[in-house]
Order: sequence, then structure tokens, then C-alpha cells
Amino acid sequence: MEVKMDPLFLALSYFRRRKLQQCSDICTKILQDNPYDQDSSILISEAAWSLKTRALTEMVYIDEIEVDQEGIAEMMLDESSIAQVARPGTSLRLPGTSHGTGPTPAVRPMTQSGRPITGFVRPSTQSGRPGTMEQAIKTPRTASTARPVTSASGRFIRLGTASMLTNPEGPYINLSRLNMAKYSQKPQLSRTLFEYIFHHENDVKNALDLAAQATEHAQFKDWWWKVQLGKCYYRLGLYREAEKQFRSALNHKEVVDTYLYLAKVYQRLDQPITALNLFKQGLDHFPGEVTLLTGIARIHEEMNNISSATEYYKDVLKQDNTHVEAIACIGSNHFYTDQPEIALRFYRRLLQMGVYNCQLYNNLGLCCFYAQQYDMTLSSFERAQALVANDEEQADVWYNIGHVAVGIGDLTLAYQCFKLALTNNNDHAEAYNNLAVLELRKGRIEQSKAFLQTAASLAPHMYEPHFNLSILSEKIGDLQGSYTAAQKSENSFPEHVDTQQLLKQLRQHFSVL
Repeated sequence: MEVKMDPLFLALSYFRRRKLQQCSDICTKILQDNPYDQDSSILISEAAWSLKTRALTEMVYIDEIEVDQEGIAEMMLDESSIAQVARPGTSLRLPGTSHGTGPTPAVRPMTQSGRPITGFVRPSTQSGRPGTMEQAIKTPRTASTARPVTSASGRFIRLGTASMLTNPEGPYINLSRLNMAKYSQKPQLSRTLFEYIFHHENDVKNALDLAAQATEHAQFKDWWWKVQLGKCYYRLGLYREAEKQFRSALNHKEVVDTYLYLAKVYQRLDQPITALNLFKQGLDHFPGEVTLLTGIARIHEEMNNISSATEYYKDVLKQDNTHVEAIACIGSNHFYTDQPEIALRFYRRLLQMGVYNCQLYNNLGLCCFYAQQYDMTLSSFERAQALVANDEEQADVWYNIGHVAVGIGDLTLAYQCFKLALTNNNDHAEAYNNLAVLELRKGRIEQSKAFLQTAASLAPHMYEPHFNLSILSEKIGDLQGSYTAAQKSENSFPEHVDTQQLLKQLRQHFSVL
């Protein structure tokens, strides 16, 4: 005789094993089979209802701490700025706020916001504050797409509509008919219901209403509900109200997540120094906490204080020697400070840990080339080509192979590689710039000028196309064009000595005229 497992325990077992759809189906069947007119059935129904709510939430759950993107609306229409001209070293929005320890654009490429390219792609590394709406529309906001994020709320709206697919008959819970006051007084149900409304349905207004009533029912002493209120206020853009709730929650109970949420608020308010102090305060209560150390390192990196960032990433590795972000960022820093052999050790460590993607082999190939291990260089790039996931990655691999070709003096191969990079990604400004130099060597001045103008329009934050265009214009006698391009180069990289000398020569020409 076969003994069947109790359906509710089976559903709970599925939930623990992350088989969420099976868990949801069993809970639905339990709810259909159990009438609401018996006390025992009510308890079973409540348990099944709560479990199904949690399963549906887990299907679309995204960690609020890590994922955070600023859309064009949030950047260009931001009213929370305190000082329009911040002091150097106190703002994330002001490029060039380094403490003198950051690499120059001549050594390490910069993003449009004026920060050095990081060793690890995460939300906000591609971002920054574009000066004009045109730049904001051109700038890719994420690592995976070249389109700007129109608004931070766009992702949440898509999540809300995608979650409807989990139940073809429509929403599982009809929020408009829900008695929030009744549920807020049931602690065992209200928390799962809040997470369902907030993550699955993406109805921040109703979630805020439930959280406010539950906080009131708990006599304003429950730290968890205060954190949820803060999350709702943050999602609605009410950062000061969110700050009050998170601060109040910390007074009740010290929790790492609350420190991270509060630091996120301060970063959105462009107060990195306050965020750093908060992280350090958190480290007093939670010594060696990896997420807090990583938060400090990220802020230092965003403020172009690379040496401090590297120190904190090393502290992260002392606590967790498998932390991919810390290993990648330290490796990247060693590469850009002329230590490719040491960078190679860090990237090899990532390979040993099982990280196996195009970007890693791309970096390994470059490290091998600059460390003069030529036998490994091309095999690494071949692996990178085999693991390419999209056209942008393909273009980057071909661009780097082109660099290797320039290094060994094979300019024909370099020309073909840069052309292939542009075939895969027509907006690759660096490839246009390098092609222009090769075209100029062949004596094709007009073609070279066209490529440089294209590169300058695609990446106005890069100084190389502007400087090259300035030199080319000066050689063909277009002094005014040369002066304009040199000024743009100086704006992108004020410490560039060659640009300053060129501007000095042009000013002397103009004074003679």
C-alpha cells in the first residue's frame, strides 16, 4: 500500500527545493479542495495561501539592494541636488573628482561620466551624469543593451506584466478588493502579502498602505516593517522619507541589509561621504562584513580614488577569497598600472573558480600579450571568440586582436580586425579612431578625417579622436577646425601635454594673423 505525502508538506518540500511552479500548483489544488467553513480547513487554507504567495513572489524576486539603475528621467529631472557645483571629492556626479591617485585617460579608458572603466560590470558602472539630454539618450545605461533606460520604473512595470503569466486566469489576489486593515493585523500573513504586492504585482501604493497599517499595528516597534516602508518610499523617489524609515529601523535593530538600503539612498542623493561614513559605522557592528567592504570599495572606485578602492577590495578578499568582483577589479587595476603578470594571476584565479566567459578570456589574451607570453595570446582570443554572446562582445574581441596586430607590426591584419569590429558593432568609437590612424598612414586623408569625426561624435568623452582630428586638421591647413577639436580634447583630458602644446602653437598662429 502506497503512503502519500500530505499535500501541504509536499508543497513546502517543493518550495525548499526551488521547484516553485509545482509548489504553486499544489497550493492551488489545496485551496480549491478546502472549504472555508471549517476551523481546520481555514488554517490549512491560510497556510496554502501564504505558501503560494511566497512561491509566486520568489518566481519574480529581484534583490533590491544590488539592482539599481537611473533612467533618463531620474538623471535629467533630478530635484534632490543640494549644491550645483560640489567640492572635489564629495560628489559622484562630478567627473575628475579624484584624489590624485586615479589613472589618467591616457592609461585607463574613461566612461562618459569621467570615471575609469571598472573591472566588473554592475548597475551604475556604465552610468554617470550626462551633461545634455542628447548625451543621455546616446549613453547605454546597462551592460547588455545599447539603449538608454527610459526610466527606472520601466523595469518594474515589465516585471508586473510578466508576472501575470504565472496565472492565466488573471491576478491571484485582487488587490482592489483586499481589506488591508484586516490583513495588517495578521502578522503571519501580512509579510508574505506585502512581498507579493511589492515584488510580484509591483503595486507600490498598495504595498505602502499595507506597510503603514502594519507598522501602526506593531506600535511602530517592528524594524522589518520600517525597512519595507523605506523601500516603498525609495521606489517612489521620496528619498528623505526613506532615509527616516531606515534610520528608525537601525535604531530598533542593527541589520546589514538596512545599512545597504540607507547607503543606496545617500548615493542617489549624491552624498558619497555620508554613505562611506555609514558603511564604516556598519563595520563597527559587523566587522569584516563583505557587502559593507564592497560598498566602500565601489564608492571609492566611482570617485576615481582607485588606490583606496583596491585596498578595500583586498580586505574583501581576506574575508571571502572567492569574491569575483574584488578579484576582477584588482586584476583590472594591476593591468592598467603596467603589471600584466600580476593581473594574469588574478584572472587565472577566476578561471580556476569556474568563471568561463568571453570577457575573461579577452582579458587573459591582453594580459598574455603585454606580459610577452605570445603563445597564449591568440589561443585566449580564440576561446573568447568561441564564447561570444552578442555582437558587442564580438566587436571587442576583434578590436583587441587588432591591437595585438598593431603591437607585432602587422598593419594589414590590424586594418582587417578593426573593420571586423565595426562590422559587428557600428558604434565602436575606438575602432573608428584606430582605423583613421591606419588610413592616414596610407595617405587617405579624407577617409581618415571622416573616421575621426565619426569617432568624436560617437564618444565625445574620449580625448583621442579629438586630438587626432586636431593634428590632422592642422596638417591640412584647417587651423580653426584644429583649434575647436583641440579644445574638446582639453575638456576631456585637461592634463594632456600634447594637447596643451598644440593649443599654444595655434594661439601663436592666430596672434600672428
